[in-house]
Amino acid sequence: MRFRIPFERVNWQTSSFLIGTVILTLTAVPLYLWRFGLDWFQFGIFFTSIAAIGFSITLGYHRLFSHGAFRAAFPIKLFVVIFGAGAFENSVLMWASEHRRHHKHVDHEDDPYDITKGFFHAHIGWLLFKLLPHPPFDNVADLKKDPLIMWQHRHIHLLAVLISFVLPTLLGALWNGWVGALGGFLIGGVAKVVVIQHCTFFINSACHTIGRQTYSTRCSARDSLLMAFFTFGEGYHNYHHQFQYDYRNGVKPWQWDPTKWIIWTLSRLRLVHALRRVKAETIASAQRQTKDALSIGDVVRNKIPESLSPTAQ
Repeated sequence: MRFRIPFERVNWQTSSFLIGTVILTLTAVPLYLWRFGLDWFQFGIFFTSIAAIGFSITLGYHRLFSHGAFRAAFPIKLFVVIFGAGAFENSVLMWASEHRRHHKHVDHEDDPYDITKGFFHAHIGWLLFKLLPHPPFDNVADLKKDPLIMWQHRHIHLLAVLISFVLPTLLGALWNGWVGALGGFLIGGVAKVVVIQHCTFFINSACHTIGRQTYSTRCSARDSLLMAFFTFGEGYHNYHHQFQYDYRNGVKPWQWDPTKWIIWTLSRLRLVHALRRVKAETIASAQRQTKDALSIGDVVRNKIPESLSPTAQ
């Protein structure tokens, strides 16, 4: 069967942006560095904005607004809706609606980024093609009551451009004229957006592929230190799918979850409160049951006659 791209279902606006920014990052950024060299100020903008925007997604869009894992004071909410817009991952309202639908229908047809349709689909394909109808926002009634979230939803594209492209370009211009402006746009803007987006995309793809099922075997979500490192602590995804309202993804104190540590620190400063935690005995019980289920599965597989095993076909 010949592969055919369903052009009639391509989301041209989104596809052009996602593909165009990657092309610029792989071509224009190296050319800029070759011509003008490394500039610590440009990379300062790059890493600072990755932190501000990345944690606005994991802490704000995800754990605060999508799951209500804690409550936040207005300054924190304002920060994450403004800087979170710079990820070009749409508004809090849209992001949370799709994410809640993902949790409700994980690994099934109505899951927006269903991993059973393949790694590419879960990673970015679901954005490139119009495969599901536009969400009716019927699962975010709580967020629709928040004036700040609705304000961001109305102005999301303007905010995204200002935060991710205009701001680094202006900072670069103040630093080093037109050369700095170009570097700010390419490194602090375009390349940064690509890195942040694919960190998020890896949560939908790699975190459902790489790692261990530690707390549940009911869905494809996995726990992975490697993915946690690249996703601001979101890599303990099996735990998250089992206990989605816990403000922690890496529940063990030593597990790499900088988002968890920031939330805890903000709670000490009384900028966030009502942190939701799953009881230790509930977590331990889920871990034991999952270990037993996996052990039973291994026993069953080991008892399959060799003539019926997949390798014998």
